[in-house]
Amino acid sequence: MTRRNETFARDADLAWEPTEEGVARKVLTYGDRAMMVRVRFAAGAVGALHHHPHIQCSLVESGLFDITILGETQRLGPGDSFLVPPDAVHGAVAIEAGILVDVFTPMREEFVAD
Repeated sequence: MTRRNETFARDADLAWEPTEEGVARKVLTYGDRAMMVRVRFAAGAVGALHHHPHIQCSLVESGLFDITILGETQRLGPGDSFLVPPDAVHGAVAIEAGILVDVFTPMREEFVAD
């Protein structure tokens, strides 16, 4: 895992951390005010509906996803993005295997807690 305020992070040096069945993440770079994370989904994997106080901006790097935010669902593919406001209930279903890149502000402390 990268360290707080590390200037560069190489994907090949970072390990995937399982989060839910068929889902794993890599914390890339982060400081107190922002964090970037890659999230890998197997086909059919579900990122369960949840909420958090952070703003989340996400990019579909690869794959096809049904993204639900505040009860509205849209199918998104590579290059598409979405914004999750603070405390908005949201989740993802991987229609195809793929990767999301999430940016959170402020950073998600629980992603790096020991």
